Amino acid sequence: MKQVIQSLQRNEAEKRIPVLKMEIDYELATLHDAMIASDKDGILKCKVKLEELRKEMIRLEA
Repeated sequence: MKQVIQSLQRNEAEKRIPVLKMEIDYELATLHDAMIASDKDGILKCKVKLEELRKEMIRLEA
C-alpha cells in the first residue's frame, strides 16, 4: 500500500513541476515589472510568492 501511495505522489509531483516552473517565470516577470516601476509593495509581494514557490519546488524535487 505504501508503494502505491508513493507512486501516486511521484506522479503528482511530475505533473506539478512544469506548472510550478511557469508560475516562477511569471512571478519573475512580474517582479521585473515592479522593479522597473519602483513599486515597493509589488516587489515585496512578488518576493513572498517566489519564496513560497521555491519551497514547493524543493519539496517536490526531494
